[in-house]
Amino acid sequence: MPITLVKAWTGAQQRLKAAQIDSPAIDARLLLEAATDATRTDIITDPYRELTAEQEDTLNSYLDRRTKREPVARILGRKGFWKLLLNLSDHVLIPRPETEVIVDMILKQSQPSDAFTIADLGIGSGAILLSVLAERPAAKGLGTDISEEALAVARDNAANLGLDGRAAFLRTSWGSGLADASFDIVASNPPYIRSDVIPTLDPEVKNHDPHLALDGGPTGLAAYEELAPEIFRLLKPGGRAWLEIGFDQSQDVEKLMNDAGFLNVATWLDLSNLPRVVTATKPS
Repeated sequence: MPITLVKAWTGAQQRLKAAQIDSPAIDARLLLEAATDATRTDIITDPYRELTAEQEDTLNSYLDRRTKREPVARILGRKGFWKLLLNLSDHVLIPRPETEVIVDMILKQSQPSDAFTIADLGIGSGAILLSVLAERPAAKGLGTDISEEALAVARDNAANLGLDGRAAFLRTSWGSGLADASFDIVASNPPYIRSDVIPTLDPEVKNHDPHLALDGGPTGLAAYEELAPEIFRLLKPGGRAWLEIGFDQSQDVEKLMNDAGFLNVATWLDLSNLPRVVTATKPS
């Protein structure tokens, strides 16, 4: 017997709640929408629409995967970030809301008509670079990554968003091979989790995010030790750096940036009131 949208949503929530999944109502809705090609409005205004047998099978398949702790973004192959919807693959980190702090701060310190150059080192899905370029039509940017598979995802997202004319991509380690003093802004969300902590992470992270994008070495600071002098080299005089950090890394990363020669080094909090972004300015 066919089930309706509202019954499917209720049943999906109960199933996810029983599996101790965080945010079961939200996850159930997202999976139901994807399985039935319905919108949130459809679920509210047309709750008694019946699912086809194929839609019900698809939903059950999605729920099976979610109860085994596969993230919704992995199941659907996409994730919302800032104002964009980004395609994903197993080779890129799922963009986190915390990273939006970098985008927000860059946009608040620039005008819509500003023409500037921005580099996103370790670009992954393209979240930071593409979010900035989407709102700054005169800006141009470059994303680097050591993973060709990650770059393929970023290129695909840039093309889908109509930003491929202003975004370039290069396979390299951080900024290796790029010319000195090439960018007004350099941003990065590097791997910063200590190697020994990774096995203790939630299954959604340790089993489904690429460890290349998570593992910051024994201290969690390996990437920053490379990035601090490299970003200084890449920035134009007066240019600014934006680095996402772990909640307990503020002092260490600030010291690395100060030692590299930066001025105005500071840490900013995210919406959870945790240290999240270190900013710094290259002397003019």
